Amino acid sequence: MAGQRLMLGFDGQTLNDELKHLIKEYRTGGIILFRPNIESPDQLRRLCTDARNYALDQGLPDLFVAVDQEGGQVARLRKPFTEFPGNPHMANLEDAREFARITASELSDMGINMNMAPVMDVAPPNVDSIMKDRVFTGNENRVAEMGTAVIRGLQKGGIMAVAKHFPGIGRTVKDSHFFLPELEAEPSDLKQTDLVPFEAAAKARVSGMMLSHIMYTRLDPDWQASLSKTIAYDLLRADMGYQGLVMTDDLDMKAISHDMETCIYRILVAQIDIALVCHAGPNIAEARDAVMRYLEKDSELFESGRTSVKRILAAKQKFLV
Repeated sequence: MAGQRLMLGFDGQTLNDELKHLIKEYRTGGIILFRPNIESPDQLRRLCTDARNYALDQGLPDLFVAVDQEGGQVARLRKPFTEFPGNPHMANLEDAREFARITASELSDMGINMNMAPVMDVAPPNVDSIMKDRVFTGNENRVAEMGTAVIRGLQKGGIMAVAKHFPGIGRTVKDSHFFLPELEAEPSDLKQTDLVPFEAAAKARVSGMMLSHIMYTRLDPDWQASLSKTIAYDLLRADMGYQGLVMTDDLDMKAISHDMETCIYRILVAQIDIALVCHAGPNIAEARDAVMRYLEKDSELFESGRTSVKRILAAKQKFLV
């Protein structure tokens, strides 16, 4: 149960001892790939195949193998894979569908089964948004229309889509890789704009939703979205009725200043399914150990954890078999 709640990064381009350890000893539910993990199509296909087969050989469920392949400035797979200019350059629905169709085919051919896309944030025209080079242009309705076209296309091609960054970071000007941005938008304003694309994504049955590391002070003055029960459970699960996977953004980002013990406790309380720790280092061991401790000593967290694992295994059954 603990391992399936984690998606982990690693160093190297092969099924090396580090990756074997994450799978065999930590029993991780998934891995996430970055540019240093990728050298060529043949190497990437072998890495994904070997890792997934190794998990099965250990008697574990198949692995989520995820990548950020948005197009534009965030695309881990470069030539000879198809390079798209990114969401701001998509002119119409046909562009979105073509991106999804080709990307799904190329990822599936490599043995990748999850794309951390599309970006569903809305960037207002009067804001120097940190996301301006990654979002679909236009208002919330156009973002919803373009994003759901990508979601449907990816998932039709067998790739799990993950809408991000709930409940929307288009209004922010600071980068959560380096800071903890705060957003004082009123809940009613978020409902009318930022949340519209995510509600559309939920209706399109997007496989996953990624939470932002932003502090929405009018929603939860104490915790950023990725650690907030108010946002991850009350808003996304209870109010919006979303039944798919919910995951954090990378817990190695500078926006996360709490110790890993605190982060994991907040994640479990919020009934967030998957915690992302995207870089090799002590945070991985600390995260896994913390999940195990809390599941062992807290019966409520254990029961909600069983629900999360059921969601995870159902997604694997649908997309990975």
